[in-house]
Amino acid sequence: YFLSPNLLGFSSYYAFSARYAITQARRMGAHSFQQIVGFQKLEELQQSIKDFSIRKTKDQCLDLPAKVYTKRYVELTDEQKKAYGTMKQKALMILEDEVFSTMNVLTQIMRLQQVVAGSLRNEEGETIVLKNNRVRAVLDLLEETSGKVVVFAVFQTDIQQLEKAIAAKFGERSVASYYGKTPQDDRQRIIDKFQDPDSELRYFISNPQTGGRGITLTEASTMIFYSNSYDLELRVQAEDRIHRIGQDKSCTYVDLVSKDTVDEKILQNLLSKVKISNEVLGEIRNWFK
Repeated sequence: YFLSPNLLGFSSYYAFSARYAITQARRMGAHSFQQIVGFQKLEELQQSIKDFSIRKTKDQCLDLPAKVYTKRYVELTDEQKKAYGTMKQKALMILEDEVFSTMNVLTQIMRLQQVVAGSLRNEEGETIVLKNNRVRAVLDLLEETSGKVVVFAVFQTDIQQLEKAIAAKFGERSVASYYGKTPQDDRQRIIDKFQDPDSELRYFISNPQTGGRGITLTEASTMIFYSNSYDLELRVQAEDRIHRIGQDKSCTYVDLVSKDTVDEKILQNLLSKVKISNEVLGEIRNWFK
């Protein structure tokens, strides 16, 4: 209904993009496509939206503490560098030879991201854990942080490795995971225990798809993003698990980043989406730089 031609005046996505998107013809191997490289007439779009909508932001409705963003750079191990280089070359060859599609591109990016996070899948489909510095970086951050902490990771293998490492260092009762393999009967119990200030459960590990919506984790004021996805809505929702009613401390968000890898591309992509959102919707939202 919001995108109705009667409101915005466009009968299709293509008509909409022709008005507001700046495109450039690109080629990858034998395949050609139109890449969106920028946007135009956003003041016009903003005014069109204002004519039939009203927005109230969370900041206008709630008196919540500030958000603080920071990055912790993590160097790839030699094993990861070798695997990343091989995977990158393989991805380029696949995209040269196969039919170019969004699914192909995202699959190759996800494989690169998996290597950066610390694992890969071999030809037999088995997941191999690579020697990496990322788990160690999380342990160091937990030592530096007082109070409870939420850690989000994209891949299940990383969640399992993190839980194992944290339990070994801080004790089995200090950590719990909340993701697809967590039994339904255990999920609310884990949340309740984490929200109990007197419980031993200090570290909550999850992925944004499972733990990024609908739950309250305000006993923590620090959140670590072990890895990210390109989905801005998932990122924002995940952040708000600790930044909501009941939170009285400033919230710190730490992104683990390996230089010159897909990590930086994903954060740049998220930041670009935020800037466009800010411009179209006429708001100023602080974000990582």
